Amino acid sequence: MSFHLLSLASLSSSLDFGENSLLSLWASHQELADIKDTILEETNKNQGVVLALYDALNTRDVEAVHRILASDIEWWFHGPPTHQFMMRLLTGASSDDTFHFEVDPLSLTTFGSTVIVEGCDHKRSISWVHAWTVTDGVITQVREYFNTSLTVTRLGNSTQSPPSNYDSSSTDEITPVHCIPVWESRFSNSVGKSVPGLVLAI
Repeated sequence: MSFHLLSLASLSSSLDFGENSLLSLWASHQELADIKDTILEETNKNQGVVLALYDALNTRDVEAVHRILASDIEWWFHGPPTHQFMMRLLTGASSDDTFHFEVDPLSLTTFGSTVIVEGCDHKRSISWVHAWTVTDGVITQVREYFNTSLTVTRLGNSTQSPPSNYDSSSTDEITPVHCIPVWESRFSNSVGKSVPGLVLAI
């Protein structure tokens, strides 16, 4: 009889432990769901900002462009100088109505504050990639690539920590950094010619 009582007591305590574990697991799951919702909301906002910029550029809405872009936007370009269409649009360097460059995105991907947009213009035999950085609803940086195959990587340190006698001024021990590819341009091959390749680390 005492054996059964002991077993019931053990079972009861294991059920209590299980209930607490389930509550803890549920709380962790809810916390992860909240984090996922926050990231998704930020992603949608950043994509919305970039898409609003393309709309403003295509309709030549200068006021909207000024609201969306930081006044000190950092612009970086890779490609032939004759293909600096975005710079001409952003700075108003081309007020000529005959100049027209369609910036209709064919693909859009977001990694945190970085929004990658890709498109191509078969008539001009060009492909383009724009990497926008959005900070607090404003675009603060653009990296523009023309007729360039782009691979986006995420930098991550090795899981190994340096030895305890590690001297930071020494070059004997260098902590390896892993570059994990997370995105690659698809339309650079469709322009009918060989193009250079670059890596953007985020």
